[in-house]
Amino acid sequence: MTSARQELLSLLATKSFRLGEFKLSSGGTSDYYIDCRTTTLDARGAQLTGQVFLEEIRSRGWDAQAIGGLTMGADPIVVAVAVTSGTLHGFLVRKSEKQHGMTQRIEGFRKKSARIVIVDDVCTTGSSTVQAIEAAREFGFEIVGVMCLVEREEAGGRASVEKAAAAAPFVAVFTANEVRREHVALSTQHAAVR
Repeated sequence: MTSARQELLSLLATKSFRLGEFKLSSGGTSDYYIDCRTTTLDARGAQLTGQVFLEEIRSRGWDAQAIGGLTMGADPIVVAVAVTSGTLHGFLVRKSEKQHGMTQRIEGFRKKSARIVIVDDVCTTGSSTVQAIEAAREFGFEIVGVMCLVEREEAGGRASVEKAAAAAPFVAVFTANEVRREHVALSTQHAAVR
């Protein structure tokens, strides 16, 4: 694991991961919660997110022109990657078409047939990622890859995203189990130091 990737994992484990009893947006419950925004909106977390996502995109040879996803989980990831790359443009997908002004669902980069990567912060059921994929295709983008920061590995999320993405590969930077293990390891180390 690269040092940037390891540092990002450690930040997610300390800033974003919580044990307890939580209700999920999918309607289910879980003994843990991951709020990636506390990491992706952190100054160092944003730098690491941009670097790790960009390294993954480049290592896969996706040759994308833009990166985007459904607002709001994708927003800080999109900005971090666009700024880090200096070449990838960003776009955001609204949950529904705006009812005033230009009445568009895709904001930011809007070039038909452009090669793009869809991103999301957490994938549980995959519904927000699937919404972004569908909106991007409807607009006319060519999806070359799909990425999430943390995959919860439950509720059929991966299968839903892979079905919607069709030929575009789906990559999870981390799994929830990896973040949980790091959280427990760091908590144990911290307790031992006391």
